[in-house]
Amino acid sequence: MSSVWRRRTATAEQIRQDLAPTRKLQESTVRTLLGRLENKGHLKHQVEGRTYVYSSVDEPRSLAIRAVRQIIERFCAGSAEQLIAGMVDNEVLDAAQLRRLVEEIEKKAKKR
Repeated sequence: MSSVWRRRTATAEQIRQDLAPTRKLQESTVRTLLGRLENKGHLKHQVEGRTYVYSSVDEPRSLAIRAVRQIIERFCAGSAEQLIAGMVDNEVLDAAQLRRLVEEIEKKAKKR
């Protein structure tokens, strides 16, 4: 996804080249992954000649929010509080991050 976001549009070959320094993948493997991302609604494509040119459906933050919502539903019984408490217990969030979260929540509450 980062390759598509950075380029705005990308072919399977361009993405394979972007990944080549760290991962040796066949173009067919990349096409399979792109197809799966498209089936999940993360990508769309246009055909240029015989080549699929992919673009993102969402910006990175929107996709991250959707993923977190799925995590909350699947693993935390729909409770965002349970997720955040687990992140605190497992030291994923530190005190400074928690303070910033509180500030954001307070700002949001004042707007309502």
